Order: sequence, then C-alpha cells, then structure tokens
Amino acid sequence: MMRPLTARPVLALAGARWAHRSRLSASIAAARSFSFTSQRRETERQWSTPLAKQLFEAISTTGPVPLASYMRMCLTGDVGGYYTGAIAEGRDQFGTKGDFVTSPEISQVFGELIGIWFIAEWISQGRPKKGVQLIEVGPGRGTLMDDMLRTIQRFPAMAESIDAVYMVEASRELREAQKTLLCGPGARSTESKVGSHSTGKHNGQPIVWTDTIKSIPYDTEKVPFIVAHEFFDALPIHSFESAKADPPSPPPSAADPSVAPGPRSSNAQASSGKDAQPTMEWREMMVSPTPPGATHADLGTPKSEQNEPPPEFQLVLSPGTTRHSRVVPEISPRYRALKQTPGSVIEVCPDASIFATDFATRIGGSRQHPKSSPSGAALILDYGTSDTVPINSLRGIRQHKRVSPFSAPGLVDLSVDVDFTAIAEVATLVSDGVEVHGPVTQADFLESMGIRERAEMLTKAPGVDVAKAEDISKAWKRLVDRGPSGMGKVYKVLAILPENDGRRRPVGFGGDVGA
Repeated sequence: MMRPLTARPVLALAGARWAHRSRLSASIAAARSFSFTSQRRETERQWSTPLAKQLFEAISTTGPVPLASYMRMCLTGDVGGYYTGAIAEGRDQFGTKGDFVTSPEISQVFGELIGIWFIAEWISQGRPKKGVQLIEVGPGRGTLMDDMLRTIQRFPAMAESIDAVYMVEASRELREAQKTLLCGPGARSTESKVGSHSTGKHNGQPIVWTDTIKSIPYDTEKVPFIVAHEFFDALPIHSFESAKADPPSPPPSAADPSVAPGPRSSNAQASSGKDAQPTMEWREMMVSPTPPGATHADLGTPKSEQNEPPPEFQLVLSPGTTRHSRVVPEISPRYRALKQTPGSVIEVCPDASIFATDFATRIGGSRQHPKSSPSGAALILDYGTSDTVPINSLRGIRQHKRVSPFSAPGLVDLSVDVDFTAIAEVATLVSDGVEVHGPVTQADFLESMGIRERAEMLTKAPGVDVAKAEDISKAWKRLVDRGPSGMGKVYKVLAILPENDGRRRPVGFGGDVGA
C-alpha cells in the first residue's frame, strides 16, 4: 500500500486537534442513543457509497466504533473497500490517474537500489546457495518487485539461490496486475494451501500470492528477505486520549444516613486529600455519523479538506474506558508514561506489532519457532515518526488531493504515520536473534546507496535525449528532497537483521558490504 508524496499532515477536526470538545459529550450521547426520529431522518439520508450506508447501519446498532474498525472496513471491507473493489473498473489507486504516486513509480532507480541492498545482505551473510525467499507485503502494482528482480538477475549466484518469491496481497484486482507484470499477460497459475502459484518472467522463479503472511510456513532453514514499502501506514490504528477517571460511587454509608460511618482507611484519606493525584484513564476515539445536514462550518472541517461534500462521519471521544483502551495502551512503557498527563493523545497499531513479530521470528527465531542460525533481513520504508508517538495523523487522499478521511468511505485512501520505535521495540522483544538499524531518512539511505551515481548513468545511456535525461534527474531528486514536505525527509527506512553484537552495520545505515 503506497502513499501520497506529502509531509505528515495532521488531522484537525473542528479546526485544530479535537477542538470541538465543548460539543463532544453531546455528540457521544447522540451517537450512542439514536431516537426513532433520528433513525427515520438518517434512513432518508443519501449516502455517498454503499459502504457508508453499511457503516451507519452498524453504528446505529452497536454505537460508535473504534477508529481501527472504521479504517479496516474502509480499506479492505467486503462491501466496496478501497483495496477490495470500490475503485471503478479501468482505474487503480496508483499513478497519475489514481489517487497517489509511489516511489517505485517515480523512478526505476528506487527499486534497483532496494534490490542492491538485498544483494549486499546476501553477500554479507555468506552467499547462501539456496533457501532464499523474497517476500513483499503490500506490493501495490508489483513495480518494486519487478525492478528488484530485474536487478538481482544481474547477480546470477543470488538469483539461483531464490527458492520462491512471495507476494502478500489481499486485493484480487491488484494480484492480477502484479501477475501480469511479473509473469506476463495470461500467465497460468495453480492453487495450493499456501496460495496461488505462477512462474516469473525473470529466470523462471516461482511466484506465490498469499492473502496473509501467516500462509507462508515458518522454516528455520530458509533465508527470508522481506520488504515492506508503504505498507505499515495503511494498517488500522487505535487512537486514545488520557482523561480523568470519574470519581468512584460513594459507599453505602455516605448515601444512607441510617448507617453509621466507620473509620476511614489511610488509603482512602490519602486519596481524598487536596494534594492527591487524580486517577487517569485512557479513553478511545470512536467514529460516529455526523448529524444530517451538517456543514463544513458546523464540523470545523479544515479548508484543505473542503473540496468535497461535508464528511458523513466524525471522531468522538468515548465517555469512559473501552475494552481496547484498558489493554492496548498498556503494552508499552512509552504509552504508560503519557497516561498521567491529561489530554495526551497516542496512536497505537496492534497490526504493526503482529507484522513486526512475524518478520523478527522468520529472521531470528523465537521461543515458539527456534532458529539456531538467524538469517535474512527485513527492510521497512514508510513515512512516520523516528522517536515520538504518532498523534492525529490520520489522512485521506483522493485523486491527489487532501480530503476528509471520513468522507466517501471506500473511495478515499486512508493512511497514518508509522511508529518506527514501536516496530523496533516489538522486533527486539520477540526475538533475541535480531537487531534493528535505523530509522534513517530516505534521503540518507538512497544517497548512501548511490542514487545520484546510478541516475547519472541512466542519463548517459544510449537513446536518452535531453528531455528524458531531465525527467530522470527530476525523479531521483524528488526521492531525496529534504525540504519540509520532501520525500527524502518525511520517509524513513528501518532494517531488521540477524543479531551480530553490533559488529556489522548494513549498507545504507553507515555500513559496507561484508565478504
């Protein structure tokens, strides 16, 4: 899943942060108790998409839903999800005719350098003669893997070591696009328990499509090389805000004058003192429908998102704790440290932890899947935060424009900032056999990999005229732009490698190729 070329914009409901706090309680109450009259008005409402109607019907039954549930339905829902059928026939999500442009689509050099990075790791890990797996999660149209395989073919020894290429893709439409690119038009396929198998046009490698990475068996003898380019930013998040807990109900003696008050415990006396710290709790940001007829002014929609009709849904704060808010923010000391600060907002992505766990286990092993000799590598490229917890990062993009993430569900691409520190934390906790490098900025990574030199070679290739050379130059410079909104600054790169006591840094992260 690959994203627009913008800086990390901040979602600003009601003009800034969650500024309509004065109306929040009323909104939550309205969302949780739909009267017969409001139900009748809503059923007459014209919804922008079938998914929008389905979301309203679900919320009218259960009450507001977690942001993660909303994102999951919008992106991969059975009824017109963004990646599962909502896009009109003949149009996809990527490129100038879609909603956003990705790095592999901007320049072939990007994919070539990713291929070179894995070749360098293959060399540094002793040039294994067999057992190599290339795994890509969220492969888009397959452009990145196509450029990687074309590059790897120039290193026959590594190309021959590849057992299979795995493409983890849930979208049927994108699978077909990937197969056409990687295997050729009309390529045949067979089915197995793992997934759909075909033969690649590059050296005849087996290419396997799976719905989930869990379908790829764990094998301690394999060398997994995993790439995740703009994948983690499309995983659903939960958003929480720290708030004072409601005071406990008074004991029976306080409510019943006939009951004589007993002696108070020292704890009770301390908790009622003027200097006692208030008890804090995490509350969850939930999604509910906007009132019928609401305008951009009513909702405080940012001007940058007013090029579409008013959004049909909005975020509201839960009036108390939820099953997610009682558990999810407690998984890391980074989140727990913020709990006592009223108004602290955090975004947590449990799915990111699942994938980080999988990557680390395949590379370094785990208690459940021991691996005596760690091998392989994972490269994660995305936009997000280096050392802070993401907040208010949900964004919507449609036809290369910022729109509300709560409008036209299923037709708008949704993405969030990636918490690289959380990924690193999970990977190293799960497996003693891995270490993490980065994140570094995309500009630093690509420049150290030689993007300038490779692009200059392309401009001097036979048949490249002045106009084409200028296009090549503009493309690579766009990838390493360090301006406030530049891809070179906004995008980060993180690597998960076999643990080696810090004796070797990988290329792109301050290291060199080890023989």
